[in-house]
Amino acid sequence: MKLRYSPTSPYVRKVMMVLIECGLDDAVELIRTDAWSPETDLPADNPLGKVPALIVQDGLTLFDSPVICEYLDTLHDGARLFPPPGPARWTALRQQALADGICDAAILRRLEANRPDGEKSPAWMERQRAAVARACDALEAEAASLPDQMTIGTVAVLAALGYLDFRFGHEDWRPGRPALAAWFERASARDGYRRTAPPA
Repeated sequence: MKLRYSPTSPYVRKVMMVLIECGLDDAVELIRTDAWSPETDLPADNPLGKVPALIVQDGLTLFDSPVICEYLDTLHDGARLFPPPGPARWTALRQQALADGICDAAILRRLEANRPDGEKSPAWMERQRAAVARACDALEAEAASLPDQMTIGTVAVLAALGYLDFRFGHEDWRPGRPALAAWFERASARDGYRRTAPPA
């Protein structure tokens, strides 16, 4: 398998954490890809022009990160990150959606902030900031029930909070969210999280 990736993408980090959690990190060739380069050939593998994209052995390419993660979870014999059908599965999938939404909003805000002066929308940036804050508040409300055993939901939450630290470290998400901060402190000690840190 081949994984087209960028080391700063939180969605890529989620996939790479899943690879490590599933013991599959040695089974994938990493192809660093600049999705923003005008010369990139990424659309040949993902017509959306986004990373991550996983090229599997039969030539099929999978995207985006939720699909890739679910596929990878079928390739090992250990504990599943995607729970079987039932309440635990819906909880994990909802947590993944919430965490991915944090990443979506944070990235949209960052892209907007990088636009030339006169083209930026403060209202749009505030809308994305507020969405991230509400999502973090929701995670704080359920932090006591976040399992220490990894699920796709908790992997995604780790990747999302790590992205906030990476790109918005000057706006610490921890104040007022002690339970979430305590869970993150424990969960971020995992090998998969430490080994997938973006470049400084």
